[in-house]
Amino acid sequence: MAFMEQQPQPMIGRKPPLDDTVPLTAVIEASQSLQSHTEYIIRVQRGVSTDNSWTVIRRYSDFDMLNNSLLISGLNLPLPPKKLLGNMDREFIAERQKGLQAYLNYITCHHILSGCELVKKFLDTNNYSANYTEIALQQVSMFFRSDPKWEVIEPLKDIGWRLRKRYFLIKDKDQPKDKQVLSWVDLGPDKFLSDKDLLSAMKLLPTLSHSNISPVTFAATSESSALVIRVFSEKGTLRDHICKVKPKEPFLKKYCNPKKIQGLEQQQIQTYGRQILEALKFLHDKGFPYGHLHASNVLIEEDTCKLLDIENSLLGLPSYYRPYVTQFRKINTTESVDVYSFGHLLYEMTYGRPPDAVPVDQYPPPPSSSVVSVLQSILSTEACKTGMPTVSQLLQTPLFSDTLLFNSEKPQFKISSKLKEALKSSKECLEKRLVEEQRTIHQHKRLTRAQSHHGSEEEKRKRKILARKKSRQSTYETEEDLSVKYNNNSAGSGASSPPTCPSSPTPLPGSGAPPAPPLPPAAPPPPGIEPVPPSLSPPSANGVGRSALLSSIQSFNKGKLKKSETLDHSGPRL
Repeated sequence: MAFMEQQPQPMIGRKPPLDDTVPLTAVIEASQSLQSHTEYIIRVQRGVSTDNSWTVIRRYSDFDMLNNSLLISGLNLPLPPKKLLGNMDREFIAERQKGLQAYLNYITCHHILSGCELVKKFLDTNNYSANYTEIALQQVSMFFRSDPKWEVIEPLKDIGWRLRKRYFLIKDKDQPKDKQVLSWVDLGPDKFLSDKDLLSAMKLLPTLSHSNISPVTFAATSESSALVIRVFSEKGTLRDHICKVKPKEPFLKKYCNPKKIQGLEQQQIQTYGRQILEALKFLHDKGFPYGHLHASNVLIEEDTCKLLDIENSLLGLPSYYRPYVTQFRKINTTESVDVYSFGHLLYEMTYGRPPDAVPVDQYPPPPSSSVVSVLQSILSTEACKTGMPTVSQLLQTPLFSDTLLFNSEKPQFKISSKLKEALKSSKECLEKRLVEEQRTIHQHKRLTRAQSHHGSEEEKRKRKILARKKSRQSTYETEEDLSVKYNNNSAGSGASSPPTCPSSPTPLPGSGAPPAPPLPPAAPPPPGIEPVPPSLSPPSANGVGRSALLSSIQSFNKGKLKKSETLDHSGPRL
């Protein structure tokens, strides 16, 4: 059965494709010493959700094997050194664990290393145990049986960054001198076209004609993968040109730590930038989503740039810059992703290397101030917060508006109205998934900042002071409530209560029984000091009782006091 004629399998029971661009984080939770070695328990998490985490157990020898495999990158990786004697001491194990954690932090934060197959298999064996080279060979062999005019020259091992994509250098038996490159790839998580619409769109790709888009010789899909054939360029990509490397070398070796990087000249920046923007505008005007612009997806042929992998959005493959894009909620359409990616590309063309981090607000001296103005409109903090300019606006900037292009080829790409509607619907679903992921990451950042602020020493000190204030206020309010309750109970009992103020004496009861002897008068106050009325309960700091007490003190008038009469009943009564 032909490769492109295989019947698609229903999605029921099939595991959805994994997004390989979602970063992994790794934390060593503990270590356990066995008889002759130490094992480290690592908690690995995909994305920001703690529900999507698992543990792996690795020995130091496993770290050492990974490090040896990554030496091809040319990077000076911070792996702790080996130790033959005393490597089971508790203090040494604790120190080594810190070093291994620093090593994990380095490789999981490096944009290229974190996405390579070696690191993914080390941290997530379950999802990356498949041999994609064998799978690709089976699919390609099936295709060759259906179309025997093609012949494999050699596999191009690890020349790309995608884990589930493989490349083969092939030739047409009728034209053996013309080399072509066949790429095989698994369908991705952003594949929202129906199988029928996807097949129609892939068949349409060879009809696309544009001077700044690499032509497709053949394209086909199966139930879970796709293959595309296009002309092989001996000069390689724009990134190969900047890094001065050979196109057939492995991706890690070429781009992790290039030795001879060199930015382009001003005229090249203007010409290449204008050509790339014209290709993007053409695709946007046709309603064809792209979203996969980076320096390794731009071919250089006779001073002409040509975009590669325009089929990626149809196949649902996530963008190279997706880990960056998910951090900024204003970059939420495929068009804005293209503009943001163009900012990275322009920076790399100008300075010979990608930016260390984004946003970028400080720039090295450029060949022209007009370059910096365009970079600021895309990569600055303000631009990332407020949104990207459009491709048309970039074409009108002084950097590109004065650049003339001489194109003899008239662009052509006819898309049926039905397929346009399908592409539009697929694009909306793709953007919806992007917005949802951006929202999740934004909420996680807010929660992390709140937790960090809550746990700071300054915040702890503020909470202690506030707790003491609340404790004092609660004590005062309790005392005041007791005072009010006591007064209410006394007033409602019908018995006379002790005087609360000298100016309001309690009248004697009018009963026939002989009155009880009055209390002896209080001692007169010292000269110059007015008597202070007694208080039944401590005043409240902010309550009604304190206000009433202060008011009675202020309104006290000694002249209003009545002279008391004393009756002596101490003698015997006859």
